[in-house]
Amino acid sequence: MDNPRPEKVATVEQVRARLEESDAVIVTEYRGLKVKDLEALRRSLAPLGAEYRVYKNTLARIAAGQSAADGFAGLLTGPTGLTFVKGDAVAVARAMRDFSRTSPALLIKGGLLGGSVLGVDAALALADLPPREQLLARLAGALAAPLRGMAGALAAVPRNFAYGLAALRDERASHGG
Repeated sequence: MDNPRPEKVATVEQVRARLEESDAVIVTEYRGLKVKDLEALRRSLAPLGAEYRVYKNTLARIAAGQSAADGFAGLLTGPTGLTFVKGDAVAVARAMRDFSRTSPALLIKGGLLGGSVLGVDAALALADLPPREQLLARLAGALAAPLRGMAGALAAVPRNFAYGLAALRDERASHGG
């Protein structure tokens, strides 16, 4: 490709930019899906901050070679669709897995998350993670638990001291002293 056509150069640049901007990319094979199915998939992903696009593999591989992690270009074989995710990759992976259950022609092949290439098993495992809000709540709870324990221990010191003083006063009062 000594003198590529401008539209091909623009497509490579568009894919490269999307790969760099995305929090995650999920790679699928869409062989056998109808256009109306792809449109339904795109509509279901849009509210989640994801965009499903189909590019020629050759152009996508060139773009991936310029910006993506090693091994990602190997996922770009056959009729390939790329889901570019900005935001919660877990929610998008879950939506895609659920869509593939009702439309088995959509196969999740792997993806890219934080610069790491995901195989099919890892991409599907991503869909099984709890939602982001739930993970953040668990983390906050784990961080707060030692603080609650420490606050209880600190509150116990003056309380126990007061109980000790009251017991000493009562003991002296009972001995007449």
